[in-house]
Amino acid sequence: MEEMKGVSVYTCPMHPEVTSDKPGRCPKCGMDLVAKERAAGHPAHGSVSASGHHAHHSHMVADFQKRFWMSLVITIPILLLSPVIQGFLGLGTSLRFSGDSYLLFALSSVVFFYGGLPFLKGIVDELKKARPGMMTLIATAITTAYVYSSAVVFSLHGEIFFWELATLIDVMLLGHWIEIKSVLGASKALEELARLMPSDAHKLMPDGSVKDVPLVELSVGDRVLVKPGEKIPADGEVVSGGSSVNESMLTGESKPVAKKVGSMVIGGAVNGEGSLTVEVKKMGKDSFLSQVIKLVRQAQESKSKTQDLANRAAQWLTGVALGGGALTLLVWAALLNKEFAFALERTVTVMVISCPHALGLAVPLVVAVSTALAAGSGLLIRNRAAFESARNIQAIIFDKTGTLTEGKFGVTDTLIFDSSIAAEELLKYAASVEAHSEHPIAKGIVASAKETFPVENFRAIPGKGTTGKVNGREVKVVSPGYLREGNIPISDARIENLSAQGKTVVFVQLDGRLTGALALADIIRPESKKAISMLKEMGVRCMMLTGDNRQVARWVSQEIGLDEYFAEVLPQEKASKIKEVQSRGLTVAMTGDGVNDAPALAQADVGIAVGAGTDVAIETADIILVRSNPLDVVAIIGLARATYRKMAQNLAWATGYNAFAIPLAAGVLYNLGILLSPAFGAALMSASTVIVAINARLLQLKK
Repeated sequence: MEEMKGVSVYTCPMHPEVTSDKPGRCPKCGMDLVAKERAAGHPAHGSVSASGHHAHHSHMVADFQKRFWMSLVITIPILLLSPVIQGFLGLGTSLRFSGDSYLLFALSSVVFFYGGLPFLKGIVDELKKARPGMMTLIATAITTAYVYSSAVVFSLHGEIFFWELATLIDVMLLGHWIEIKSVLGASKALEELARLMPSDAHKLMPDGSVKDVPLVELSVGDRVLVKPGEKIPADGEVVSGGSSVNESMLTGESKPVAKKVGSMVIGGAVNGEGSLTVEVKKMGKDSFLSQVIKLVRQAQESKSKTQDLANRAAQWLTGVALGGGALTLLVWAALLNKEFAFALERTVTVMVISCPHALGLAVPLVVAVSTALAAGSGLLIRNRAAFESARNIQAIIFDKTGTLTEGKFGVTDTLIFDSSIAAEELLKYAASVEAHSEHPIAKGIVASAKETFPVENFRAIPGKGTTGKVNGREVKVVSPGYLREGNIPISDARIENLSAQGKTVVFVQLDGRLTGALALADIIRPESKKAISMLKEMGVRCMMLTGDNRQVARWVSQEIGLDEYFAEVLPQEKASKIKEVQSRGLTVAMTGDGVNDAPALAQADVGIAVGAGTDVAIETADIILVRSNPLDVVAIIGLARATYRKMAQNLAWATGYNAFAIPLAAGVLYNLGILLSPAFGAALMSASTVIVAINARLLQLKK
């Protein structure tokens, strides 16, 4: 019984084969099923044709492949029956028989209507939209050749073009088949991302048992067990266990990330050596993976400034092709008095060879490839136009805390006053005592030490520090105030320099003797200095924006080699600082955490949110970097420049090819013996399309 049109069926945007009569979530990726209007005659369990570009492209690949092989098989007898080919092969009249021209017509009709159907449909669609293009040119060329040749078979005096028609359609089908496969390959990132999710999860039941359930049965608040080597089924928080997790396919982080109780994990990441119990925090469209898929799809479908240029050029080229074809026919037939068959062949070749196919693909393929490359490395593009503008960035302003620095208090310098002890050992002694304190300075010292010793007789010195017995030695970690009260002299120029940098300095006593000092500050990320150096090599001026005092800002600036810094800037003043730099005539990018820096990110020419982690829904940023790694800023600017180069190369090839090939197709070098057949013209046109596709696929992300 046929289903009535208008009845809803629910399908997954990423897995078209997943359908349901009821709302729910996809068991493969956890995304919410989307209601679609079911076409007449399609049952509930059938596929929905409008449910994704990937399924559409896959169907087109199979269709063009089938049409190509069938047309190619039929082309063989067409070639053998064609008088021109018989003469070329020296067969004479050995293959001629009564009615052979009618058989040739019948076989050619099959190739025309079956192999040429995609192009005949295409011209109808383009003319309905009043936007003639590639399909119009191809369909006009093959229809003209078919109608004229058919007329010759039945009554008209002239030369038949059936072998040219068949080979032309074969080459066009082959070119489209290869092209669509390239498009499909460039857009595979979405499918690969969706495949990251497992199909089921080990759900912990209230009675303590474990039950394997499909992902659709999970809800926020549920707890799941993730065994070693398994994929994490949902975004959540580790509530029990410890392990390392491979998030490389999601964030671009090559090294496994250590996870412990309280750590956040991402659905789709691969668990390492330990078991984890995870409490589900996000599902469906709210999950990190779903947000990434959405952003990638939006970026791939978004308008490109360069694409607008290519579209206009393609429209002009279509007009040139149609006009050029008509002019070619007129010149050869009317002005140069050549036979009509020759003039028609030139016309068909002009229209085929000038198809703006490569031009139409020049930019979209690069967009698809660059967006997929970026997403696979944790670089998410929200605004395509802003991403393209990133190649012109002249100045980049970094927020300090959490971007250039780790946002964590830690030991930056260890000073030794007694040569009998090494710096690493001094830090261990200090951390051993401070491990029993909750003070932020104490936590910073402990976090900086690789290991600690057991402590006896620990006690706090109110307002001054801590003390305890470590390895039989009395250890004190005290403030400068403690030394002043105890009249303990300290004269070391290094202490003054550290204080001038805005660092906090504490002192370590061993058995009553002043042995060393530790300086603490917000720790600079190890990648920051390299990132700034690389940006400078790219010609980008590097600046920093911070609410910290000038001493701290100056120290960070000097350590990593910034060109300029702005200190003691309140959050509401950050956007005005961006304006100030823009007023110098510079194209400015702002890099921050996407929360406190939202106004500044919006004001900048390009807003880059860094360290989004599992929260990629940052509305004010144009580009989102999942990791808190300044080197990713270098990578995104490098990718923007490489993407533009690929677009320019493709556009140059596509337009240059047409400028060179159209005159040859029209026969301007006929007197030199250079003449292109329609099939050879089609081969050249298809080759240009494949070159553009291959060039786009060669785009690489350098990190």
